[in-house]
Amino acid sequence: MPQFFLNKRLILLLVSIIFLVALIGYSLKEDRQLTWPEQFVKDSTGLFQTVFHKPAQYVAGFFENVGDLKNTYEENKLLKSKIDEHMKIETELQELKRDNEKLRAEIGAEESLRKYNPIVATLIARNPDPGRWFDLITIDKGSQHGIQKDMAVITDKGLIGKIKNTSKFNSTVQLLSSPDRKNRIAAEIQGKEGQPNIFGLIEGYDEKKKALLLKKIESDVKIEKGQKVVTSGSSGIFPEGLVIGEVMEVEPDSYGLSQMAYIKPEADLYDIDRVFVTERVKETIDIDNMDPEEEEE
Repeated sequence: MPQFFLNKRLILLLVSIIFLVALIGYSLKEDRQLTWPEQFVKDSTGLFQTVFHKPAQYVAGFFENVGDLKNTYEENKLLKSKIDEHMKIETELQELKRDNEKLRAEIGAEESLRKYNPIVATLIARNPDPGRWFDLITIDKGSQHGIQKDMAVITDKGLIGKIKNTSKFNSTVQLLSSPDRKNRIAAEIQGKEGQPNIFGLIEGYDEKKKALLLKKIESDVKIEKGQKVVTSGSSGIFPEGLVIGEVMEVEPDSYGLSQMAYIKPEADLYDIDRVFVTERVKETIDIDNMDPEEEEE
């Protein structure tokens, strides 16, 4: 009996193998029609793939887009930092250019002012009140550095004022635009070729026209727009020939006895940084090398 069941199992295994081989051979035929079970399985598989393919593709695309977005964010962050760095460098470069231009102008001014013994100083204080902005400034040099009252104060462009008072280590400068009535400076309008200079006094400042007032000009002299105005040196305080500005317009005074000219300052009285304090150098005569004929005179 056990031998019968063993033979039966063997026969069943052989039949199954033969059927499987036949089924494989049949399924490999190219021109055959699919059976309904195959069609069912294929359609079911296709439907399953269709249902789950699009969501899976969407999820995969979503995570891919998130990755791309993260990369874009990092790239934008890096580019923004580089742009900020570039802007910072550009700003620093422009500031260095401006400082370089100022220094070049100041070096040139210092060279041209050597005969005036210039003392370089820097503005350290200014009254922020709009009504006092054009009145007084404070610089970082004082009597310890050789600065004295009434010395002329200029920038690389021209005259801006004079020393009003000093302490050991700083000084107060009274600007040309100060409303103080006692703030007077002897000046000259440079005449044309063959013509003498025209004398006047800087007295006051017109805030609307942003111009200095040159008064006490003789009524019969002819003055033209654009003529240069410099210090006269006749007061014995300021050096002669320091640039003040140029003529903007001229009008007679209220009594018609003299003229008044509006002078556009050569220096920027609003923006002041580094200045030169100048003293008048007195000319000395070398008696040892003097010509005998000149000595007799």
